[in-house]
Amino acid sequence: MSWMRLGLTVLTSGIVSSLTDWLFMGDWLYKRYDRHPEIWRYPRGEGESKAIAWSSPLPFLTCAFFALICYRLQLHQYSSAFKLALLIWLAAPLPLIVTNALFIKVAPMIAASHSLGWLVKLILAAAATVLIIG
Repeated sequence: MSWMRLGLTVLTSGIVSSLTDWLFMGDWLYKRYDRHPEIWRYPRGEGESKAIAWSSPLPFLTCAFFALICYRLQLHQYSSAFKLALLIWLAAPLPLIVTNALFIKVAPMIAASHSLGWLVKLILAAAATVLIIG
């Protein structure tokens, strides 16, 4: 595997998945479904710049590890990489988000959006990995 291709994969999928984070988990969602404003650490989004700065590298980390797993398991076809993305989603983000939504005051639409956001992020990482490293 070329480190240049891995870097391009991580950069591409990280940027695109950051945009999906914004779409699925971003500003428009919690303003629309703000039934329980006490659950948000920063009321009305004021002062959340530090949280955004700390969370911004995480999509790149997710995409980097996904690409490395695909490479290590020799998943070079879309179907196998998409299956891995689905299995990871079913094993980790989906149960975690559903469990949190059951115990924390999170609107069902927020939980659904976060879950779908994770699935899209993993599918985008799979597509970029096969396209660039494949």
